[in-house]
Amino acid sequence: METLGLGLHFEDLPVGRQFQTIGRTITEADIVAFVNCTGMVEVLFTDAEFLRTQSDIKGRVAPGALGYCIAEGLLVQATMQHTGYAFLNMELNIEAPIFAGDTIHVECEVIEARQSKTRPGRGLVRTRNKIVKQDGTVALTYTPLRMVKRRDGAARA
Repeated sequence: METLGLGLHFEDLPVGRQFQTIGRTITEADIVAFVNCTGMVEVLFTDAEFLRTQSDIKGRVAPGALGYCIAEGLLVQATMQHTGYAFLNMELNIEAPIFAGDTIHVECEVIEARQSKTRPGRGLVRTRNKIVKQDGTVALTYTPLRMVKRRDGAARA
């Protein structure tokens, strides 16, 4: 029987391929849970009076790490089930804040794809991921390099 929801294989991710995820609204509860879970109890995320009177950022702002983590969740659901083997590295740039009530999605472009030299049956894929808010503002960009399963499970010469 066919299993639905499986991830993309190395062969499905040629350089230049583009796609986007579904959207997800960031809630007050998301921010509170993330801040408490990670220990990021900085006043920027926990003190509404500080935000109102002293911060350059006005409104219930989410940690940049929360935006990135939710983006990864959106991508895992859509592209990596049973095929994503390792997250190897990335560069991350925060370009605009994400606030409670913002809806984000991820726009991806494959910018590098090559076979693994050390792991047969695996490829290395780097994407440029843009976390985009409902108004079109790019909030974060990051470029993860992942180890991904090859469809045939074998290395090619």
